[in-house]
Amino acid sequence: MKILVVDDSLLLRNIIKNELSFEGYEVVAEAKDGEDAIQKYNSTKPDLVTMDITMDGMNGLDAAEHILKQDPKAKIIMVSALGEDEVMSKAVRLGVKDFIVKPFTPERLINAVKKALS
Repeated sequence: MKILVVDDSLLLRNIIKNELSFEGYEVVAEAKDGEDAIQKYNSTKPDLVTMDITMDGMNGLDAAEHILKQDPKAKIIMVSALGEDEVMSKAVRLGVKDFIVKPFTPERLINAVKKALS
């Protein structure tokens, strides 16, 4: 399974990438903001996207909305320090598969990925 990891933090991208790789998933690309995420999504056609919300430029919610409009079957998991109900509700309305609040455990990440891909 191919995964795109989107986060403005290189450290968080590496943590997510390492956890996913350890579980046998292939991280095909990384992106640091929403615009980069859309471009990488279109070029790699991943099976799943992990998407941060708060990033410079285009945020993760806007990027998720754009990706889901062009590909309604896209599987996106939001990963954010923002655990606000309003933000989570909007993400769910957009069609994201799950919402992980930072900091998260490796088990929480892997369970969300497995659930979204099943």
